[in-house]
Amino acid sequence: MKLLEVSGHGIPWLLGAAYCLYKSDSAAGQEVLLNLLLGLLLDLILVGSVKAVVRRRRPAHNQMDMFATFSVDRYSFPSGHATRAAMCGRFLLAHLVLAPPVRVLVVLWVGLVGLSRVLLGRHNVTDVLFGFWMGYCQYNLLEMLWLSPQALQGLLGQLA
Repeated sequence: MKLLEVSGHGIPWLLGAAYCLYKSDSAAGQEVLLNLLLGLLLDLILVGSVKAVVRRRRPAHNQMDMFATFSVDRYSFPSGHATRAAMCGRFLLAHLVLAPPVRVLVVLWVGLVGLSRVLLGRHNVTDVLFGFWMGYCQYNLLEMLWLSPQALQGLLGQLA
C-alpha cells in the first residue's frame, strides 16, 4: 500500500517528468514531457485550491505518516493521488504507444492507487471518486491547453 501511495505522489511525478525532459533529445518527446509537467502543475494548483476551500478533515483513523506532506494535506477532499493517477493514466494511454497488457496495467494502477487511499485511511471513498472525476476532467483541460512545438518555440524565444 505504501508503494502505491508513493507511486501516486506529486513529487516523484514532477521530478521524473523534469528529469526525462532534461534528458530528452527529441522535439516530440520534449513536447509530451513539457505538457505532462504542465498537467502535473495544474493538478497541484487545482487540488490545493479545492482542498483549501472545502477543508474536509481526513478520516479519524488516518495516521499522519504520509510521504512529504504540505499544509493542505491535512484535508482530504479531493484525493490528490486519485486526481493525479486519473490524469496521468489518461495521459499515458493517450500519448504513449503501449501494448494492450501494459494498457491494462495502467488502468489497474489508477484503480489501485485510489483503493490504497481508502485502505490506508487517508481518504473517504467520495474523496477518491471525486478525485478520479477531477483528474479525468483535468486531462481534458490539459488537451485544450496543449503546448504545440510552435508554441514552445515562441515561449522559448520570448524567454531568451
